[in-house]
Amino acid sequence: MNEAETRAEHIDPALKAANWGVVDGSRVRRELITPGRIWGQGKRGTAEIADYVLIYRNTKLAVIEAKAWDRPYTEGLAQAKRYATMLAVRHAYCTNGRAIYAVDLSTGREGDVERFPTPAELWNLTFAEANQWRDHFAAVPFVDKGDNWEIRYYQQIAAERVLARIAENTDRILLTLATGTGKTSIAFQIVWKLFKARWTLQRDGARQPRILFLADRNNLANQAFNDFNSFAAFEERALVRIDPATVRAHGKVPRNGSVFFTIFQTFTSGPDEAPYFGDYPPDFFDLIVIDECHRGGANDEGQWRGILEYFAPAVQLGLTATPKRRANADTYAYFGEPVYSYSLKQGVSDGFLTPFKVRQFATTLDDYTYTPDDAVVDGELIPGKRYEESDFNRLIIIPEREAFRVRLFMDLIDQKEKTLVFCATQAHALMVRDLINQMKRSTDPNYCVRVTADDGKAGDQFLLDFRDNEKTIPTILTSSQKLSTGVDARNVRNIVLMRPVNSMIEFKQIVGRGTRLYDGKDYFTIYDFVRAHHHFGDREWDGEPVDPEPIEPRKIRDEDSPKPKDRDEDQRPRTATVKLADGKARRLNHISTVTFLGPDGRMLSAVQFLELLFGALPEFFKDEDELRRLWSDPATRKRLLEGLAAKGFEREKLAAMQTVIDAEACDLFDVLAYVSFASATITREERATAARAATADQFTDRQRAFVEFVLAQYVGQGVDELDDSKLKDLLKLRYRNALADAFTDLGTPEQVRSVFIGFQPYLYASPPPRAEAPPAAQ
Repeated sequence: MNEAETRAEHIDPALKAANWGVVDGSRVRRELITPGRIWGQGKRGTAEIADYVLIYRNTKLAVIEAKAWDRPYTEGLAQAKRYATMLAVRHAYCTNGRAIYAVDLSTGREGDVERFPTPAELWNLTFAEANQWRDHFAAVPFVDKGDNWEIRYYQQIAAERVLARIAENTDRILLTLATGTGKTSIAFQIVWKLFKARWTLQRDGARQPRILFLADRNNLANQAFNDFNSFAAFEERALVRIDPATVRAHGKVPRNGSVFFTIFQTFTSGPDEAPYFGDYPPDFFDLIVIDECHRGGANDEGQWRGILEYFAPAVQLGLTATPKRRANADTYAYFGEPVYSYSLKQGVSDGFLTPFKVRQFATTLDDYTYTPDDAVVDGELIPGKRYEESDFNRLIIIPEREAFRVRLFMDLIDQKEKTLVFCATQAHALMVRDLINQMKRSTDPNYCVRVTADDGKAGDQFLLDFRDNEKTIPTILTSSQKLSTGVDARNVRNIVLMRPVNSMIEFKQIVGRGTRLYDGKDYFTIYDFVRAHHHFGDREWDGEPVDPEPIEPRKIRDEDSPKPKDRDEDQRPRTATVKLADGKARRLNHISTVTFLGPDGRMLSAVQFLELLFGALPEFFKDEDELRRLWSDPATRKRLLEGLAAKGFEREKLAAMQTVIDAEACDLFDVLAYVSFASATITREERATAARAATADQFTDRQRAFVEFVLAQYVGQGVDELDDSKLKDLLKLRYRNALADAFTDLGTPEQVRSVFIGFQPYLYASPPPRAEAPPAAQ
């Protein structure tokens, strides 16, 4: 009896006998916990799927792992424990239909049990102490958006942890989740449950709560407002966007509504220096959600602090993407340790975030010291000063340098892909915008646009269009600070850093601009001209929280708000513009390297990647002959590539290694053979020439012509053209979609497949087929 039969005939009836699926509010479901890490080419790693999840009162209570009737009943125990830990449930079970083994992850107690507990019994085992508000919250189901959207496991855990703290009367709560993991959707679920349960500060159920969503940028507040609306749960009038124009038009702040969205600049402004938030009673809001709460709001002098202190009676929930760091110590001191954390590394591993690679550049003009052959076009230089990256486009501008850098990344990116470029200043963003548009292949005048504070509503519209995945224009945005947070654009494929990023918090935010999932997006690339990749080597990069050192509080400014005039602005030296001597401009050069997000979440250099690959390959093949045999057949080649991807050596990374070993014109086989056995690399053209000669007498003329066509595709595109899945496409391409003509020429589908597979071993024959030039025609 296999596992499916065991489940149907024994486990399902046992659960029904315990009233699962019978008692109101109880459900049994097979759950896809994670879809698996993205490997590339539309493929993913192994998904995490729990055989059974027991749900009662909209709360997951236990995991069950099933095995076949004739397998040991505890064989799935480790898996059951792992899934229970991932789902944050207390109880795990494993069974083969004949016996049941139970584990309480809270107490560590485990052993055989005679039957599954009933829903009520399992609820009481999980929650020993009664809590009225916890039960009220549990009675409200989570909301789905439709369109295949479903709450993810970590989002549900985060929401439940916050609600549990609210039920326990905790008034300061923090969630730490990586950018792109859906913090706003989590906030919605929390707010919805509070709203439906009629929870308020008075905790008497007399009315529905009033909730404030507080952000520090208009685009963040707008995105939150739109995200809440996208669930189509609240009545339209329940959601209120507070902005200065609306307040001025009505002469007062809005009070009718349930969920209010604003930015702190609006709340701290007002007539006669009286802040608008003072028009509300201190106990008006029951819950305040502070988005991106690390951005200066919690320190004693922060611009949010006055709002938070004024509304001190409210429960205050902070949302942040950054674990505890020296730069945001005040945030953690104010809110306390997070009730739940979900890191970028975990998001990539689970398959909920997109992996990335980093291309690092070093150029011959990364620093500059003036020499008399260069012309100072404007401003003044300091004699003998060595200008470094932090000085460029602030104290000194060298147009040829910026043009050289723009040309570098424009030649490397797919110019149809959406790209964010981070510049030193708004003026620098303007210059880079113009350079990109001068070098672009597109004919659209809005191909690249600038989005900064100075661009106002026009820039906001450009950002909205950029975020719209149905639109291709604008394709590239340049900015200085504004786009480092709050750009919920899922199809960003490239991030270009043309200014230093000194803050780890900001660096994580910028990386997060590319991590959102999108169909067909296997990875994104960071083009780093400013050595920001050094942050990956910092122990603070996506690691465990560290105890921060005391820091001086600082104030922050949003690009959405007016820029204050610097008191020393008139005393600052004017930016100098330098035109390089012609010979220098022509001699500009660069080197670049690539680093990858490794299987353990660390960034790996090419050398480190090759070292790891060398250590891993012996478990896949013992010698070069076995590698040739595996690689020569599409089926075994596919399994080998999938096995390597599961270990963190995805197809895209292996392809990048072709560049590292100077084998771009070669086969992926050559990467594996070179790393494992130091074998000489051979070009695809050489392999194809040898295969033609070796198979000349094995096929009909028309079959040979088809093989020649496939070989041409292989030489031009690479080994992926030899995959089984490509055969139909190749036939359509060769025969202009007339498959009937293909089978007339080549034979039955089975014969065609035999030809397609049959010539491939000759590409990888031993000894390596280094072909000689063909003899001259007689």
